[in-house]
Amino acid sequence: MAGSNRKRTIDLTAADIGSQTRKNPRLGDVPIGSRPDDGEWDEGVLDEGVLDEGVLDEDEVVDPSQEYNDRAFIQYMLYGTLNAKIVGVRYYNGYATIGEMVMLRREPHNPYDGNAIQVLNVQSQQIGHIPRQIAAKLSRYMDNRSLIVEGVITGHKGTFDMPIAVKLYGTSDPVERLNLTNEMKADRLPLDAFKRNEKAERDRIKAAQQAAKKQKGTARQGKSNEQWATGAAPGSSQAYEQSLDDIVGESERFNPRNVDQMVEKFGAQETDLQSLPMAKQPMEISAELLPYQLQGLQWLLDHETPQLPAAGSADVVQLWRRAPHQANVFTNICTNYSIKDKLPELASGGILADDMGLGKTVQMISLIMADRALNKEDHTSKATLILAPLSVMSNWSSQIKRHVKPEHELRVLTYHGTRKRPIDPKTIADYDVVVTTYETVMTEFWAKQGKSSQSVPRSNGLFSVHWRRIVLDEGHNIRNPASKKAIAASNLLARSRWVLTGTPIINTLKDLYSLAKFIRLSGGLDRFELFNGALIRPVNQGDEHGSFLLQMLMSSICLRRRKDMPFIDLRLPELSEYVHRIKLLPHEQEKYDALEAQAKGTLDRYRQNLAGHDAAKTYRHLLENLLRLRQVCNHWKLCGEERITGLMELLSEQKTVDLTPENCAALQAMLQLSIDSREDCPICLEPLHDAVITCCAHAFGYSCIERVIEGQHKCPMCRAELPSTGALVRPPREAPAPPPIDVDANSSKIEALLKILKATASKDKGIKTIVFSQWTGFLDIVEPQLTAAGIRFARIDGTMSALARDASLEALDTDPQCTVLLASLAVCSVGLNLVAASQVVLADSWWAPAIEDQAVDRVHRLGQKRETTVFRLVVEGTVEENVLRIQEDKRKLMRLAFSEKSKEKKKDRVAA
Repeated sequence: MAGSNRKRTIDLTAADIGSQTRKNPRLGDVPIGSRPDDGEWDEGVLDEGVLDEGVLDEDEVVDPSQEYNDRAFIQYMLYGTLNAKIVGVRYYNGYATIGEMVMLRREPHNPYDGNAIQVLNVQSQQIGHIPRQIAAKLSRYMDNRSLIVEGVITGHKGTFDMPIAVKLYGTSDPVERLNLTNEMKADRLPLDAFKRNEKAERDRIKAAQQAAKKQKGTARQGKSNEQWATGAAPGSSQAYEQSLDDIVGESERFNPRNVDQMVEKFGAQETDLQSLPMAKQPMEISAELLPYQLQGLQWLLDHETPQLPAAGSADVVQLWRRAPHQANVFTNICTNYSIKDKLPELASGGILADDMGLGKTVQMISLIMADRALNKEDHTSKATLILAPLSVMSNWSSQIKRHVKPEHELRVLTYHGTRKRPIDPKTIADYDVVVTTYETVMTEFWAKQGKSSQSVPRSNGLFSVHWRRIVLDEGHNIRNPASKKAIAASNLLARSRWVLTGTPIINTLKDLYSLAKFIRLSGGLDRFELFNGALIRPVNQGDEHGSFLLQMLMSSICLRRRKDMPFIDLRLPELSEYVHRIKLLPHEQEKYDALEAQAKGTLDRYRQNLAGHDAAKTYRHLLENLLRLRQVCNHWKLCGEERITGLMELLSEQKTVDLTPENCAALQAMLQLSIDSREDCPICLEPLHDAVITCCAHAFGYSCIERVIEGQHKCPMCRAELPSTGALVRPPREAPAPPPIDVDANSSKIEALLKILKATASKDKGIKTIVFSQWTGFLDIVEPQLTAAGIRFARIDGTMSALARDASLEALDTDPQCTVLLASLAVCSVGLNLVAASQVVLADSWWAPAIEDQAVDRVHRLGQKRETTVFRLVVEGTVEENVLRIQEDKRKLMRLAFSEKSKEKKKDRVAA
């Protein structure tokens, strides 16, 4: 590659075919300012986390010891705890605390002991070593990545040693853990926790089987009774026309924003939010800020200049507190790391996570204006750098112009595109705000190859400036901490760092880790293994103290107000949400059962091949099976690509396929599945850009895979030979014709949708409905059905030009006859105002509920005059119900993060 003196190999597989297969994940870290070499993909086990995330980035460091691999850290289970000592501590001058989390690192090049294991504090300072005899046993497990080893100090520091509890975490895969436990038994390593977990797991399985048996009998009886009571077969058309009230009555009331009982025991935070201090109205802002926005402004100002707890205070600031009887000692209550005779570094900034529509943008503009007169430091630019998605980039310029009085006008530079003006610190002195995109920042940071070229500051460009503040709009874009986008954003230099997002947690608490790392949270929480050990793992296991620490963290760095909080007082019309359950028609059930059997067979093969080189192929096939199961719930025509099945069977026998017209068509169909499913490019971990698929059936962004092919001529996923870019297949130049639809052919979900739309028109012809689907193919199927029913509609999806989208939105806003908008979930979940409609139908469910909530919020927002109704269409007894369960787990996690006890109870817990 240009700018590199050596050939870099990108390998996302576990091992070369024919070589010894590595059964355990490879671990590495991505320190700020570094240029990683290569990476490796751990298949992991199949769960919703796997479905949400892509593989590891090509630009992750592969460390010879255990460092960064989020999937391994999260999925590994505790096997046992080894009580030992840290030796050689006489040279450690740091302040050691009982309960302090420490890191264990292999030191294979130690001149005295090749098995040496270092013990480091959270600042990577060496405390000492694990005793030689124990290191001799543990070193090979750490070297082959079969165990993740963590440590906690359990006693006071002596002259020569210090007590430590060494925790051993291993795979949760049932096949691999059998071999691992046998090896550990032979080495006499502790397995106490593993045995307890094994017994608990047996008890859980037994209880679940008994409950399922009981529920199955009840469901069978209920299904039979219901069928006879309604006088119709399941899923068939009713003899009478249902009213909208009938449909609502049949649906299950559902409010995803409600706080469930598990969370309620932690108490609400509304009273604390309502009593936040209020800033004065900035004289430079033309709009009069609402009371909660003035409170938000004061919170922003305070968090740009955070103050440590005063001497004698029991307060906690960014998880730091003073020791009760030692005013010169600060302890991080999350990692228990302590420092003496110096002050911990506090992050300037935080996360503004207000609901969409509450004015995050105007609050941030107000902060810029209120702080303008206070920013007197010579070494820091006065300019604010704003990173935003391209679709909302222009919104910042227009909002600044709208809200700032002309006499206090801000000088705004839009830094994007091929004709953008080169910038440096001198140029930036002429501007107050610079607006750019995540892609521009990423491109600038990774423009040069080699580790040394990634250092900052630089002579010009975005990384040459020490900004007054950085603002990440839609900050969840950096939720993957290993992505190039997140690494680039974290390397920007600034005094203050802000994240604006209505969804700080989309999938898992790992999303929150990436944001905490960006804002420079100290005390060790910028390292994933410590963040996971202190927060993610305890919360996932239901540990109350872990939940408490999570809430303390969120109250320290994050401000979130919801639209439904009484003191916000937006006076929005009521929002009612329902789950409308549907039964498949007999012919649909037959197709679903066949696909389900196929998926179960693929899952069995995946589990058998988990440690082998065929795992990646089987995994890909399994995801395709799951996607088909979800699609058949919408309409059986969506999953009619039998040629895909044939292609997958062919690939199970050989690494690549010939690019015959038939195989190209099948590969294009697979590529479209990847695009519709919003998959990430496995190399850059960003959404697929200029998507292509290889002859071994792996989808990439073209520029990423082109670079790999030029360097090594192999697929980074399976190591198949890719001699040139001629082995890549692009999407068809013209969108494929929609499948021929017989409007008389029955489809349970189409029937349910039409019933809702017809009943709505009968009740009130002024009600307009947005029908969201993640699959444009389903929208193609719905179109002729609406036409046949005499329902006038518009459409908006990612294939349309900006002019065509605008025309559809105008029709929704101004044409009284246009009562339905067919909308792509990916396109319409951000950046649009859809208040002309007051009813939403979610035709299918997405794994990440935050995406759906954002789509609903496009309708239920400021400017909405009608009561808003949301129907979620869910097919009973199918994978769609599992999606709802996964969504609810993620909603609980989000709500738990923002639940708090009263201030008094918090102090009691901290003091304890």
